[in-house]
Amino acid sequence: MSQLSNKKIILTDRTRMSCITALAIGTTTLLVFAWWWWRRGKVYILPRNWRKVGELSDIFVFPVKSLGCIRETAIECTPLGCKSGWLRDRTLMVIDLSGKFVTGRQLPRMVQVIPNVAGSVLTLRAPGMMTISIDLAQIGSKTFKAAVWSQSVPACDCGEEVARWLSRFLLQEDTGLRLVYYPLDGPYRDVRENNRGFPLMEKSDAGAYPDATAYTLMNEASINDLNTRIEDAVVPLNFRPNFVVKGAEPLEEDTWDWIKIGGVLFRNVKPCTRCIFTTVHPELGVKHPKMEPLKTLKTYRLIEDPDLRPYTKDNPVMGVHMGLKGPNGVVRIGDPVYVGIADADPVTSPP
Repeated sequence: MSQLSNKKIILTDRTRMSCITALAIGTTTLLVFAWWWWRRGKVYILPRNWRKVGELSDIFVFPVKSLGCIRETAIECTPLGCKSGWLRDRTLMVIDLSGKFVTGRQLPRMVQVIPNVAGSVLTLRAPGMMTISIDLAQIGSKTFKAAVWSQSVPACDCGEEVARWLSRFLLQEDTGLRLVYYPLDGPYRDVRENNRGFPLMEKSDAGAYPDATAYTLMNEASINDLNTRIEDAVVPLNFRPNFVVKGAEPLEEDTWDWIKIGGVLFRNVKPCTRCIFTTVHPELGVKHPKMEPLKTLKTYRLIEDPDLRPYTKDNPVMGVHMGLKGPNGVVRIGDPVYVGIADADPVTSPP
């Protein structure tokens, strides 16, 4: 439970205003999402009341899975993930010649490849390399099947020039890697077997090429708490989230269910399990010699629930995976972040 629940609440004028604001937000939410759910045929239980836990402090978009990020001040949220024109989160991916995805777990220097998207043109730059650009609008429509983990996903090849560029930077070879583009407007994959212990996860949460869901969120306070336990401080980019929230209590995101950023509705569908990628320095592209922060996370962030441990195994958790549960909307840095308060009389969304 959040530490907030153990504190007495003094009803100041500021608190009264917060309560009135939260009530207004709850009423607006019910009206907007009732219509949307009716259109989608979804049935959800939505809280009547909300509390502000912080505000949005950072937005990261990763157009190419495992490469560097693009920092945004505002972004549209869609079922496939963050979007701004041709910039879409994790809709491009590096694969090997067998079609399997390749990530910074195997090739940590991938994070040193910095993307930029201008119009439909993707430009990549990396240390010691000439920049390279490809027009995403000119990628052919011929699709084939690639693989994220063991799941088949549709892909379009981005051509020989960028394949050679990536192979030379990451493998020091002329061949070995390809860049592919996701050709659909919505999610394709089903929930992976190792996530089936989390019943809130749905196929519609999968995004294009992310590991689990289209959206991940980190709490600044949880990272600050972690930094008190390790020698070399980490930053949000060690965890590669889409959204960072400031102003919340450390680790209270574990207890959040429904989450609103500005006027956009999400649901916490699963804790985010962490792997060796967290040990990769987000600028230098090298793994930490002592495997931090992963080593320390394993001392206090393992899931002990016997029903969930078979799914998370010895992977610690930090941050949350989210699914978009309302209409598309734009979120902006500085937007308030609210979480739903469970009550005895929740509202059932229209069937």
